[in-house]
Amino acid sequence: MKLVSIVVPCYNEEEVLPLFYDEITKVTDSMKSQFNELDFEFLFIDDGSKDRTLEQFHSLSDKDSRVRFISFSRNFGKEAGMFAGLKNAKGDFVVVMDADLQHPPSFLPQMYEAVRNGDYDCATTRRVSRKGESKIRSWFAHKFYKIMNKISQTEIVDGAQDFRFMTRQMVDSILGMTEYNRFSKGIFSWVGFRVKYIEYENVERAAGTTAWSFKGLCKYSLEGIIAFSTAPLAISSLLGIISCLIAFILIIITIVKTLAFGESVQGFPTIICVIFLMSGLQLFCTGILGQYLAKTYLETKSRPIYIARETEEIYKSKKNNKPEQS
Repeated sequence: MKLVSIVVPCYNEEEVLPLFYDEITKVTDSMKSQFNELDFEFLFIDDGSKDRTLEQFHSLSDKDSRVRFISFSRNFGKEAGMFAGLKNAKGDFVVVMDADLQHPPSFLPQMYEAVRNGDYDCATTRRVSRKGESKIRSWFAHKFYKIMNKISQTEIVDGAQDFRFMTRQMVDSILGMTEYNRFSKGIFSWVGFRVKYIEYENVERAAGTTAWSFKGLCKYSLEGIIAFSTAPLAISSLLGIISCLIAFILIIITIVKTLAFGESVQGFPTIICVIFLMSGLQLFCTGILGQYLAKTYLETKSRPIYIARETEEIYKSKKNNKPEQS
């Protein structure tokens, strides 16, 4: 038998979890009939949800022995959720997918076909459209991938999703990268391996609301640029060189105009403009350097990527040892 671990990071997914569970069990039951060698486990990660997501995990775990879960002590972010799922997955194959059904479970048989014979180490989906998203958000997303691929040596495919069906070898390679500041889209590409991309049209959430705001996505994009490119440091150095050249040229022009033509040098306005320009450039370059130093600072602390408060083993142990009420 080959075990497939389905890892599902969740944050406030109370409304959509029943829909997801019904859909994923239909697909996995069908796959077990089609592929007799397969068995499944469902590993849900509660990323510090504030709704009844954890209670849903309890209910699912009570009625289905294949359901496992890890509940964080607070919200650590989706990256920590995915890492926890990969680390605790027991399967020969590991699937990472969202609970909102924007990652259609119906693709799982096709994804397994791609990796079962060793032709590919990973099968993933790639959105060819962003139907349902605002035009501004879609424009920024395309620009991010375009800029990222120009300034980084790690190619990140535009529209590639975190929805992945991976072999154990690839999962172990990802787990070997224990960095605190994680950007999984870059990590998936950096480790390499043979990847099959399955194109599909964007699917909207089945229920609930997304936890990703535009501000959050911008911050996540910045994390990716800092994690997989040193180009911003080079840009700050280039700006410094350009500023010095402009200043040198202006000095020469000022000297020539004064000595050759006897023109008086405009004082206060010129000085103020130069001060603001140079101060702005210095602060900008210092800010870039500060971002990299901040990431280095966090890495050197060696803090855990996540802290688990409860698992299905702890929950069942407490439930079994709980005294009966008279």
